[in-house]
Amino acid sequence: MKNIVIQTPRLLLREFIPEDATHMFLLNSDEEVIRFTGDKALKNVDEARTMIENYDQYIKYGFGRWTVSLESSQEYLGWCGLSYNESSKETDLGFRFLRQHWGKGFATESALACIQYAFSDLGLIKIIGRAMKENNSSIRVLEKAGMRFENEFEAHGGKCIQYCITK
Repeated sequence: MKNIVIQTPRLLLREFIPEDATHMFLLNSDEEVIRFTGDKALKNVDEARTMIENYDQYIKYGFGRWTVSLESSQEYLGWCGLSYNESSKETDLGFRFLRQHWGKGFATESALACIQYAFSDLGLIKIIGRAMKENNSSIRVLEKAGMRFENEFEAHGGKCIQYCITK
C-alpha cells in the first residue's frame, strides 16, 4: 500500500487517493456523521472524487487529513489528520469515521498518532482541536489525546470549544 504516512498497531494512515471517493461519499453523506461538522452532505461519488483530487494540503504544507484503514485488512474506517489554517496560523487535528466504527478507539488511536507525528516528524509545537460543545464523543477523543480546554467560540450556528496540546 502506497502513501502510508503513519502506522499504529491496528491502523494505517495514508494520503487520500481517488479510489477513496466511494468511501468518502458514504462517510460525508451520513447525516449523523456530519451532524456536528457544519459541512453539507456530499451529493455523489463524483463530488467526493473532485474533493480528493483538489485537496492541496499535502503539497502546500507536507501534511493533511489522511485516510484511516485497518492494518490487517485495509478496510476503510474514515479519516484523521492535520489541517493548517493560513488565516489563523493554526494547525487543527480533525477526524471523522464511518458510524459502524464508532466506539472502537480508532479516533483516539489515530489522533494520538497524528499528534506524535506532528511533534516528532513535522516539528510542530502546538495543535488545536475544535468541536461543537454538544459533541461529547469528539470532545472525549480530544481529551484522551492529551488536549486541554483552551476557549469557547461561536461557529456553525452554535457554541464550539477549542482544545490544544503543545510539545
